[in-house]
Amino acid sequence: MTRDVVSGMLERIDADLVKFLRLQFTDIQGQPKNVAIPVEQAEKALTEGIWFDGSSIEGFARIEESDMLLKPDPSTYSILPWRPVETRVARFICDICTYGNKPFDGDPRNVLKKAIADAKKMGFTFNTGPELEFFLFKMIDGRPSTKFQDYGGYFDLAPTDLAEDVRRDIVIALTQMGFEIEASHHEVAESQHEIDFKYSEALNTADKVITFKFATKTLALMKNLNATFMAKPIAGINGSGMHTHGSLSKNGKNAFYDPDGSMELSNTALYYIGGLLKHAKAITRIANPTINSYKRLVPGYEAPVYISWSAANRSALVRVPAARGNSTRAEFRSPDPMCNPYLTFAAMLAAGLDGIRNKIEPPESTNMNIYHMSEGERKKLGIEMLPGSLIESQNELNKDTVIAKAMGSHIMEGLNLITRLESDAFRLAVHPWELDRYLATY
Repeated sequence: MTRDVVSGMLERIDADLVKFLRLQFTDIQGQPKNVAIPVEQAEKALTEGIWFDGSSIEGFARIEESDMLLKPDPSTYSILPWRPVETRVARFICDICTYGNKPFDGDPRNVLKKAIADAKKMGFTFNTGPELEFFLFKMIDGRPSTKFQDYGGYFDLAPTDLAEDVRRDIVIALTQMGFEIEASHHEVAESQHEIDFKYSEALNTADKVITFKFATKTLALMKNLNATFMAKPIAGINGSGMHTHGSLSKNGKNAFYDPDGSMELSNTALYYIGGLLKHAKAITRIANPTINSYKRLVPGYEAPVYISWSAANRSALVRVPAARGNSTRAEFRSPDPMCNPYLTFAAMLAAGLDGIRNKIEPPESTNMNIYHMSEGERKKLGIEMLPGSLIESQNELNKDTVIAKAMGSHIMEGLNLITRLESDAFRLAVHPWELDRYLATY
């Protein structure tokens, strides 16, 4: 960071009357973490960075290599609008370094930066546009519950949508933080909502996903509600997804659009889709990172489970929306909002670039509703399913050299450990379903 950038940043912080700075980063699971410093430490943070103990962060470091350096990214500076003016707080999203200012291999943001650098070598810029769904539930006695706050349906308005106020507060706060909000509406399930923001370059979008989740949870709590991005909080109703639109541009032009191509798609677009589909099973571990994620990825609830693509069909894993020209894109529908966006976007990009490098043709597009096909019909068309559990998807990731390489050995080690611990804990737990089914009968 140049002296001029630091001086300009310090002047801005001073003019904004900021009292505290939050230096924000994420762990391997995408949970936001932060180190708070008084504004007097701003110059040190911007020039030298701030040291912290990484050994207590999930998937970061062992005790013997625990010293980590937070380096603020000046482009991510933002005031937290819900904090009082007299104790105004601003935040920076940080990159994490180890000794010698070396980027830390376990930093998810660094993983995405490496994937973006790979794309740049091929002349591409990667843009993403995620759509995050979430539920707003009541807090009861200070604890999160699954009690509905409202009983609205898709695109309903007040008075059925009692969470309209909270959604409006979230939109206002995010707009003040530099988001360009495109839509805000009630989703299909009761108490389920979606707020969409404008697509941008993948690193910027991943930063925004973390900010979005953090702001949404904070503002909901201020209204005594719990905003949850859990993939499937209630059985029998739709889960929450994070459909992610992706596109590549070259020399400022959309590289997916070809007016003379089949469906007006370029070879680059088709190979990108081919790569996504080829590596879909491995990406599932990154995009659907918890035991709960696989309770959403089941047939019948709009979540995609079949590895296929289509220009119209919403039961397909990859959908190409109707817009063309600069808006030509491929929507990857499997991710859920529990995922780490840095790792998910890096995995998508690595898969797409592999498709382009190796000219991986996608299979025939599927325009029928795959949910209504028999197993035999799907087999005939060569349509496979995504992994059905966390362990299964981890096994697929371990076998996939392209996606594993994009994650790096440090992240892979962490993902394997988390999978083992999560799966063991779940396997050993006695679930209420078991008690209801067996306790009185046997």
